[in-house]
Amino acid sequence: MAISTGKRPADTRANDPGGFLYVPLGGTGEIGMNFNLYGCDGAWLAVDCGMGFAGPENPEAELLLADPAFIVARREQLRGLVITHAHEDHIGGVARLWPQLRCPVYATPFVAVVLRRKLSEAGLGREVKLNVIPPGSAFEIAPFSLRFIGMTHSTPEAQALVITTHYGAVLHTGDWKFDPHPEVGALTDEAGLAALGVAGVLAMTSDSTNATVDGHSGSERDVKKSLIALINDLPGRIAVTCFASNIARVASVIEAATQAGRHVALIGRSLGNYIAAAQEAGYLLDVPDFIPEEDIGAIPDENLLLLVTGSQGEPRSALARMALDTHRYASLSEGDSVIFSSRVIPGNERAITAVQDALVRRGVQVITDEDEFTHVSGHPPRDDLCKLYKLVRPEYLIPTHGEWRHLSAQAELAREEGLTPILMENGDMLRLRPGTPEIIARVETGRLAVDGDNILPLKGSVMAARRRMLFNGIVVGSAAFDTAGRVLGAPKITAPGLFDDAAQLHREAEAEFLELLTDLPAAIRKEDAALTDAARSILRRVTGKRLGKRPIVEAHILRL
Repeated sequence: MAISTGKRPADTRANDPGGFLYVPLGGTGEIGMNFNLYGCDGAWLAVDCGMGFAGPENPEAELLLADPAFIVARREQLRGLVITHAHEDHIGGVARLWPQLRCPVYATPFVAVVLRRKLSEAGLGREVKLNVIPPGSAFEIAPFSLRFIGMTHSTPEAQALVITTHYGAVLHTGDWKFDPHPEVGALTDEAGLAALGVAGVLAMTSDSTNATVDGHSGSERDVKKSLIALINDLPGRIAVTCFASNIARVASVIEAATQAGRHVALIGRSLGNYIAAAQEAGYLLDVPDFIPEEDIGAIPDENLLLLVTGSQGEPRSALARMALDTHRYASLSEGDSVIFSSRVIPGNERAITAVQDALVRRGVQVITDEDEFTHVSGHPPRDDLCKLYKLVRPEYLIPTHGEWRHLSAQAELAREEGLTPILMENGDMLRLRPGTPEIIARVETGRLAVDGDNILPLKGSVMAARRRMLFNGIVVGSAAFDTAGRVLGAPKITAPGLFDDAAQLHREAEAEFLELLTDLPAAIRKEDAALTDAARSILRRVTGKRLGKRPIVEAHILRL
């Protein structure tokens, strides 16, 4: 039987329970926002700190972070933050949340280069103590003894993390796959995993993203071969979009372009940042020079390939702007092609479809992994998971990194393979030792929205107002009064997007606004606070009945 949990409210037993603990704050039951905590007798270790896409269910936000409130309240006991690899869903929250955490950060050389750039942009470059740990190395963050084990993934230097305390050892897999030809980065260290299994593993927290997929991982080398053949045969201008952090895919696209006699231009700031970070860390050193954006027009279409950000349909991405023909330098037209060399992150389907539709409307051929072999996942399907189980042989298997259907599929697979799965949700506190592992409490969890340079509670008043404005609009009424409380001139109602095609309704609302303001008692018209409240109430009445909505209303009263 799997050890499972239903959602429960946070409780006080989470305060200082002691023992060896595991608490996921993000990334369990969802894709993205990976943020995990391990506790040992009052000391805490954080593993990864990522971001996620908000998706259509939260249209008022674009990017989300896991709320760190639980560990921020225990910041003095937080010994460090360890990053497993450089994908945004594991690293994208560090610069935004570190000011609350204020702990040392540990990462491999490539991750450290990426992090330094992010921290410097946030003005934190000199504040954060960033410890560079070579891949596969052991290090101490007392009371935790830690060791990296190299794993193949779609970005260099992905590491599983062995966390050992006097209670036993846990393997936190991070993201991984088995790939005999990863193109960039090392092979998964199967010998290291097997040795760990011989030594004994109490529990393994395991990537579940592809737990519903049968078979073995595909190889990056095979994708490269397919891209070489595809790009060589396509006419016109070609754009390829993939995750900027997928350095192996970037290398494959560049080689395919080179073999087809095409120069490569990087379109999108994140691509330039990741490639510069990779080169600083010793990767992509033999690629040709890239064409600057402003020089794209000087290259014949048949000799040009655009490597573009925006594979997830992000509205401000380079590809989205190209699809709308609003990019300053890069454009696509009839006869050109766009290759999507990436997976669809759940929740982004509508955004991606919108970009693809806009491209097709312009006469651009859109090629996805449903049409050609343009992508291979960086995560383990079922046969790879079974292979890992046999190497590591954990007593308990904790599915993480996936939606509930992925977690459940891995739990069932683990049970079939003779392991004991433990199903958890964000906020569950699992005590691994002493005794039999059990979920003993729930801790405070939640979501934060990235709003420009600000971090706001997703369920807070600001984002609630943003959502209400999105669906119901905002109405602002302006009126001038003299000191005796008489209305001066004609009050105005401004309601962007509400009265634009209804001029008569707009005039009727303004006329009724004037009439009702004039009818207010003299005592209210002479007192600013009471008059403002009354004006808001009138605005709700005169606009609500005409629009059939409940917009946010605001009144501006000018006293002359």
